[in-house]
Amino acid sequence: MSLLTKALIMGIVEGLTEFLPISSTGHMIIVGDFIDFKGGSFHTMFEIVIQLGAILAVIYYYRHKIIDSLKHIRPGDRGFELWFKILIAFLPAAVIGILINDIIGKYLFSSFTVAIALIIGGFLMILAENYFGRSGLDDMDKTDSKQAFTIGIGQCLALIPGMSRSASTIMGGMAAGLSVKAAAEFSFFLAIPTMIAASAYTLFKGYSGMNRVEWQALGIGFIVSFIVALLAVDRFLSFLKKHSLKSFAYYRIVFGVIMIVLIVNGII
Repeated sequence: MSLLTKALIMGIVEGLTEFLPISSTGHMIIVGDFIDFKGGSFHTMFEIVIQLGAILAVIYYYRHKIIDSLKHIRPGDRGFELWFKILIAFLPAAVIGILINDIIGKYLFSSFTVAIALIIGGFLMILAENYFGRSGLDDMDKTDSKQAFTIGIGQCLALIPGMSRSASTIMGGMAAGLSVKAAAEFSFFLAIPTMIAASAYTLFKGYSGMNRVEWQALGIGFIVSFIVALLAVDRFLSFLKKHSLKSFAYYRIVFGVIMIVLIVNGII
């Protein structure tokens, strides 16, 4: 399988899973094992940078809200309040991530640890929905600083590959008193600074060593992840209006168990 074909597959996986509470990083690790797309500085950079394509899909999807917030970015205005709360939620995982990033990369980036995290995260999602319920504050703009910080603490779980940034922040939002839909929307906005910072940092470190084919692969993955993520965001929000998060939780648990069976039998 050529590098460009692998890039196409990985772009689809990233676009589908980035905003669903099933772990995009976990699926990229697992699919990467299946198609032998793993290891090396380029692969690490590719998997992080194509997330930027998915994040740009969110920026495009919420472009009117984002533009309006930037027009009212002065202290005290609604735009300033929105991004200040996003900053509060961004900081916990950013600080902890910097401190333990090397440890995570060394010990937790494997299909087995991802499978375990998928299963544990699935059970946590079921508990969160049973305990906190689906109702709550239905407007993310009315989130206060304390609630934003609670969501940020929840996002720290996403530092574990397989836990899912989306699932972690949605559970954090539910714990803070937000509805599932409002928690999901806050999760989308929180992804903007989180993933742009990670993508920019990784690209800055690794771009100089890339050849022409690798640049083409990166471009394909980026564009495909943008298109697929744009469709996935809209469908996910529509799904949450009528359905429970538990279906994603059950998927995580079943998928995690299947992965463990495949790993134990040496298939991946």
